[in-house]
Amino acid sequence: MTTENENQQAQQPENQQAEEEKPAPRRRSTPRSSASAGDKATPDADAAASEGDAEAKPAPRRRTSRARAAASADTSKEEASATSKAPVVPKAPPRMLERLRNEIGPTMMQDFGYTSPMQIPRLTKIVLNIGLGEALTNARALEAATRDLTLITGQKPVTTKAKKSIAGFKIREDMPIGVSVTIRGRRMYEFIDRLISSTLPRIRDFQGISRNSFDGRGNFSLGIREQVIFPEIDYNNIDRIRGLQVVVVTTAPNDAEGLRLLELMGVPFTRILEEQVA
Repeated sequence: MTTENENQQAQQPENQQAEEEKPAPRRRSTPRSSASAGDKATPDADAAASEGDAEAKPAPRRRTSRARAAASADTSKEEASATSKAPVVPKAPPRMLERLRNEIGPTMMQDFGYTSPMQIPRLTKIVLNIGLGEALTNARALEAATRDLTLITGQKPVTTKAKKSIAGFKIREDMPIGVSVTIRGRRMYEFIDRLISSTLPRIRDFQGISRNSFDGRGNFSLGIREQVIFPEIDYNNIDRIRGLQVVVVTTAPNDAEGLRLLELMGVPFTRILEEQVA
């Protein structure tokens, strides 16, 4: 009995020493799977628990519609201020418009006795028209005429259609039979300047424009037989020679004032023979 007790007492210190040498169990750092009924788990708390001792980063706030509108307004203001700072160089007025204001207008007031500068006739618009009877047989004629007028005026023309059917000409209603373009403003003055200075002098055997081409209300009509007299048209790129009509619409109340306006602008009308005057 004594030996057994001594053996047990000798083993107890060894067991205690072994227990002291065993490492302590590590605690789990992960959060509990289920929360209490009264508390609700938040996304920030889950992220903080999963990362351990790391600090939880706040979630980015979404921009509201008001914030977006304010940001867009700020950017638009910045762009407007940047554009306003850039120097704006105004375009010089056309040469023909300057002549109308400085030379032609005062001369017209002396010739016709106008009491106000508003009575001086001026240009309203210029209409160019090409009739295409060949469009009935040639489907590409409409495309070629449109290209020519676009090069001449710098503006795309519209297609004119038949208003009614004509059996003798084999025309039906709404059939395309021509192209037309109307130019105003800056393009109008630039076109008539080119017409007078560079286009009309290229006509073969040119002897002047007839003075009888007015309609009684100060509007002038000019017929051109060949579109190749315009410098913008390349002779090698056309399919055939086509004529066109140019109508100059003015505010002149009669033909005499319209004729005088175009004469001062430089339109080369035929000379009046002494025999006709007598």
